[in-house]
Amino acid sequence: MKKINAIVTGGASGLGEATVRQIIRDGGNATIFDLEEERGKILSTELGESCIYLKTDVTSEESISNSLSSTLSKFKFINLLVNCAGIGVANKVIGKEQLHDSKVFQKIINVNLIGTFNVLKLTVERMLENKPDEDGFRGVIINTASIAAFDGQIGQAAYSASKGGIVSLTLPLAREFAKYGIRVCTIAPGLFETPMLTGLPQKAYDNLIDSTLYPKRLGKPNEFANLALSIFENNMLNGEVIRLDGSLRMSPK
Repeated sequence: MKKINAIVTGGASGLGEATVRQIIRDGGNATIFDLEEERGKILSTELGESCIYLKTDVTSEESISNSLSSTLSKFKFINLLVNCAGIGVANKVIGKEQLHDSKVFQKIINVNLIGTFNVLKLTVERMLENKPDEDGFRGVIINTASIAAFDGQIGQAAYSASKGGIVSLTLPLAREFAKYGIRVCTIAPGLFETPMLTGLPQKAYDNLIDSTLYPKRLGKPNEFANLALSIFENNMLNGEVIRLDGSLRMSPK
């Protein structure tokens, strides 16, 4: 495997944390971009010299640029970006008491979609400085969508729209960056054991398990991480959106 120097947004917890841990286990370096300062510092300290944490706001290009400069100062180059930073909300457009707040909708788009775009464009700019290998390879961008991009449930209008935008970014970016030797793929996870889901009441958690097909459980974060590293290693994976959901198709609600 090629030496990995990665940035993982949202890397302080959940799918991002699992990806950071897998990169370090495989002998790579990882920089965590996250706003969860306490958790990010604890994780980077645990993982040692191969991992650093940088408090980063993905909605701020200045914050991202500063963090990229710090990453390059430490690790010299970046050849993998895994965008995991994101937030969710469950609001009906026509609620019982009020309409969906457009400011909330905008915030979800800003963090999930525009935040992803901000980080990837500024990271690609730095990847262009990488020396290409014999296959012309310079780096990989892996974005995180969701099966909600395809099977959005009632109350997921904002979240589904943000993740659908990430899906739609995949092919045009892959086509544009191909001449630079930079690949772009998207992972669309189903139901995974992340802090967002494991904090649910037991009944709600059991209902999620019942809705899965095979395997009859929630996905494990390390399964997301394994796919991310497989994408990095396989140079023919480009312009693809990969559902990682055990064939789950979500119901309307």
